[in-house]
Amino acid sequence: METKKILMIVAPERFRDEEFFEPRDVFEQNGYQVVVGSTRLGKATGVKGGDVDVDILIDDASANDYDAIAISGGGGSKAFLWDNPKLHALLNDASAKGKVVSGICISPVVLAKAGLLNGKAACVFPDDEAISEMEKAGANLKDEAVVKDGKIITGNGPECAAEFGETVVEAIEE
Repeated sequence: METKKILMIVAPERFRDEEFFEPRDVFEQNGYQVVVGSTRLGKATGVKGGDVDVDILIDDASANDYDAIAISGGGGSKAFLWDNPKLHALLNDASAKGKVVSGICISPVVLAKAGLLNGKAACVFPDDEAISEMEKAGANLKDEAVVKDGKIITGNGPECAAEFGETVVEAIEE
């Protein structure tokens, strides 16, 4: 049987540690291989000092290779991921192929800017700019920790990181 894979996207710096490490642990405990993608190779560094080796550039990733894409949050997301056209294209391709696409904290904005949240239930970290971007993209914002709308999963911050990971796994296995 082929190993199931999840592409976890992190900003090269200032990703939120819990929003990467906790879902990754959930994914690995459920038998998924985790591949880490970012805008540059080397080590990506979290706001709390954690780091992770980047396996693949976003530019080189293919939706065909993964069962899901999960985007970690943190301040680096706005700087490196929100307006990344290659990431938007990758997410759109994955969604069109029925794969799970997900983002936590302020990273649901990446899904919004990719055009995937129009009319969809979603949540985001309570940051004014993030909320504005979600509303501008037509997201139906919910005041919940984790929101699932079909194959789109959003989480609102570090406190729900493990639940976010579990919800992504459930959505893949449906």
